[in-house]
Amino acid sequence: MTLQQKKSQWPGLVLCWFLLCVSLQPHSHRASAVNLRRFIGCAVREFTFQAKKPGCGGLHITTDACWGRCETWEKPVLDPPFIESHQRVCTYNETRLVSVKLPNCQPTVDPTYTYPVALRCDCGVCLTSTTECITSV
Repeated sequence: MTLQQKKSQWPGLVLCWFLLCVSLQPHSHRASAVNLRRFIGCAVREFTFQAKKPGCGGLHITTDACWGRCETWEKPVLDPPFIESHQRVCTYNETRLVSVKLPNCQPTVDPTYTYPVALRCDCGVCLTSTTECITSV
């Protein structure tokens, strides 16, 4: 595994941390029967965020997103890069897209804002097609 490949796996950890922080905020109204501080796995969970785009006002949206912690490990090896790692992130497996109209948009700005709603989530590799993966640290 190259250094670049290792660096590309950091986004999963960042994404999981972000989703953990967001899901533990009081914005979520759905009660959970699971102790989220001890939960290991990947699940759909409700959270709220503010949709924004240049030239429009913001809009608070409550949606379902992927949340969780996935097993990861690293072990030393004798060959470069001297570490073998197995890192997975909690990511979308199945989604549907929803579009809303943002308020107070300038006349030249399209008010449409489209976002994914999680239908199913799994532990997997961070894919740049569905997730913002950080490739350098």
